[in-house]
Amino acid sequence: MEKVTVYSKNNCIQCKMTKKFLEEHNVEFIEKNINEEPEYIDYLKEKGFMSLPVVEANEFEISGFRPDKLSQLA
Repeated sequence: MEKVTVYSKNNCIQCKMTKKFLEEHNVEFIEKNINEEPEYIDYLKEKGFMSLPVVEANEFEISGFRPDKLSQLA
């Protein structure tokens, strides 16, 4: 199983929908909340991401709630 990381923030509807999708499809993930761990903000900006959520798994990287892409992890 790929190691999946979800970068999120508080009060983010797309973040909640992404996490719910992964949970419903039994995809284990680690959550990194930028409100609680702001050191990830610069990391995400360096990778070119300007909005959340960001989902990473090996070579897989997406931003936003993308069930079409998330289904590749299920």
